[in-house]
Amino acid sequence: MDLFESTHRTSSGVPTPGDNAPLAVRMRPRELKEVVGQAHLLNENSPLVRLIGDDAPATSVILWGPPGTGKTTLAYLVAGNRRFVELSAVSAGVKDVRAVIEDSKRRIATGERETVMFIDEIHRFTRSQQDSLLPAVENRWITLVGATTENPSFSVVGPLLSRSLLLVLQPLAAADIDGLITRALADERGYSDKISIDQEARDHIVRVAGADARKALTLLEAVADAAKRADKVITAEITERTMDTALVAYDKSGDQHYDVISAFIKSVRGSDVDASLHYLARMVVAGEDPRFIARRLVVLAAEDIGMADPQGLVIAQAAADAVSFIGMPEGRIPLAEATTYLALAPKSNRSYHAIDAAIADVRAGRAGVVPDHLRDAHYPGAKNIGHGKGYKYSHDADHGVARQEYLPESLTGERYYLPTDHGYERAVAERLSIIRNMLGRDK
Repeated sequence: MDLFESTHRTSSGVPTPGDNAPLAVRMRPRELKEVVGQAHLLNENSPLVRLIGDDAPATSVILWGPPGTGKTTLAYLVAGNRRFVELSAVSAGVKDVRAVIEDSKRRIATGERETVMFIDEIHRFTRSQQDSLLPAVENRWITLVGATTENPSFSVVGPLLSRSLLLVLQPLAAADIDGLITRALADERGYSDKISIDQEARDHIVRVAGADARKALTLLEAVADAAKRADKVITAEITERTMDTALVAYDKSGDQHYDVISAFIKSVRGSDVDASLHYLARMVVAGEDPRFIARRLVVLAAEDIGMADPQGLVIAQAAADAVSFIGMPEGRIPLAEATTYLALAPKSNRSYHAIDAAIADVRAGRAGVVPDHLRDAHYPGAKNIGHGKGYKYSHDADHGVARQEYLPESLTGERYYLPTDHGYERAVAERLSIIRNMLGRDK
């Protein structure tokens, strides 16, 4: 018997777990309709649905998504009744891969269908290890199902990716996690012996689990076992004691959501790095969407730091990209780095006020006519009506600044941007004074 082969399986291909198996394993969806949170992959005409069934084509698949979103379950469902071999890129090597491929080729020669080889964390395979899969995938000696939490464009070799169907799994919503808890407490595979849970405990598990179904069921199993020794009711007290995580008063749709993010932004704006990190920690522990935090940091970098340290916006955007790329819990690290940088950066909101002042003038009807020398002169006949006439090309002028009027006549002399002397903006202010003098706008 193959060490990695799943033997006891339902008709849909999902292994039949023993009574002592972890709750997350016992509750693994047995049919496609039990899969939650991936509606974009589960519609009738989706590529994934067409891959499931006895007559499905032998198409290799790369499943990309955060932990606990159903990648392993989908691999089992794709396999169906075909032989299924599971390898982990953490412990398996080329020797293991080749053994599975050779065995599959022998089975095909005797009239059996190809083996479905599931490789978890395929991004951990080196380039040469991934290359070893190419002939088998190309010739359909196996059907490869690879699972990864990292962007396959960077972590999976191009030839293998081009020979596979890429399916992207989305993070589970709070409602999906809540539904899994309800199912586990009612299903015979879970706790059909009438264990109940109060709302505060349920909300806490949903928050701490984030978008990870496996984590949610693991937490539920721990607190349910504790509740069995009590009154078969999972309470907030049992949850807090068992999970060793304080119940954070935090309603993601209510006052706490707005109060904490408000305190966070105001602490960063106020340059109190310790308070900033405290409120960041409260949001992380409470399971706030890290992308929401990252978006607020990007806005703050532009609004409150601005030209005092233009690198702040770069740092904030990099943190947002990193969170989207690596997910949680590791995403807390770039969020903390960006928070620290922005809290300690010099502050200026003058760019923010400048654009609002300009917008106010436009809305008040002070837009004015674009000066003729700035108008587009590229289309036929434009020059005949004076467009572009008298325009001075900046690169031909001293210091690259040509003295001419750029604002509409009705706004001549208007100043929207008024820099501070904070950080880098001090140097900007000095340069701006020189430029305005060269433009004849020093008064």
